[in-house]
Amino acid sequence: MSVYTKTGDKGTTGLYTGQRVSKNSVRVKAYGTVDEISSALGMARAFCQSAQVKEIVLELQKNNSLLMADLASLDKAPMIGAEQVSRLESLIDEVEAKLPALKCFIISGESQGGSCLDLARTITRRAERVVLDLAETEPVHETDRLYLNRLSDLCFVLMRLEENR
Repeated sequence: MSVYTKTGDKGTTGLYTGQRVSKNSVRVKAYGTVDEISSALGMARAFCQSAQVKEIVLELQKNNSLLMADLASLDKAPMIGAEQVSRLESLIDEVEAKLPALKCFIISGESQGGSCLDLARTITRRAERVVLDLAETEPVHETDRLYLNRLSDLCFVLMRLEENR
């Protein structure tokens, strides 16, 4: 089987649930932006020195596949549920407990891994905005929105952990 299918040559793409939509639809932009997060997380995992951070980032990359499937689906139960949102909250709490109190704005750049995590954070914030745009006209699972919000927070504390080594 070839990588190219020619099915998108006229500017449409197939959703996970089979429907065809425009490649520039807000739905495609939403899951495409989550795909960008996964790439930034992959760079972070390649550059991070902390084994704990690398392990968490790999988990996030796997969950992003589920999130993309949610966003690329219509009329399907969510794959990202309350348990995944709770897991991110637990990870945030666990990582924050290892960090000094935050007393000022943080500027990333002390490490390559930390910088990649900060990039993932900003892409996640953009994905959240695109998903909110999508939710204005089409159904979006609430857990997907919550997950994105927690994901950006987790990327931030992971960046701090990596840069405070």
